[in-house]
Amino acid sequence: QVQLVESGGGLVQPGGSLRLSCAASGSVFRFYDMGWYRQAPGKQREEVTTISTDGSANYADSVKGRFTISRDNAKNTMYLQMNSLKPEDTAVYYCHAVAQLRYYSGRSGYWGQGTQVTVSS
Repeated sequence: QVQLVESGGGLVQPGGSLRLSCAASGSVFRFYDMGWYRQAPGKQREEVTTISTDGSANYADSVKGRFTISRDNAKNTMYLQMNSLKPEDTAVYYCHAVAQLRYYSGRSGYWGQGTQVTVSS
């Protein structure tokens, strides 16, 4: 199976920065697209940013210019650098990865357990 473990969340003041990490592990043939999603209290989970294996990234309009996604394919690790944080960025941030467990199997999506990010003075 696939395990995704997020880290780096916490409490930060408005305008501050945080860096999230997502370490992927397990008996996996290959990882494909990865991404960060977030869910604020009382709201649906939303896509924040995704990155393909070649490093191509997409961002939600609300985080463009402030957040940067990256990945280290050799380490199966993904990062999210969050700058100029705003109170509306407060949410649980989830790591998502598309993986193929065996060369003959299809692709499936997997989720991490989430890490809390709170932006408040």
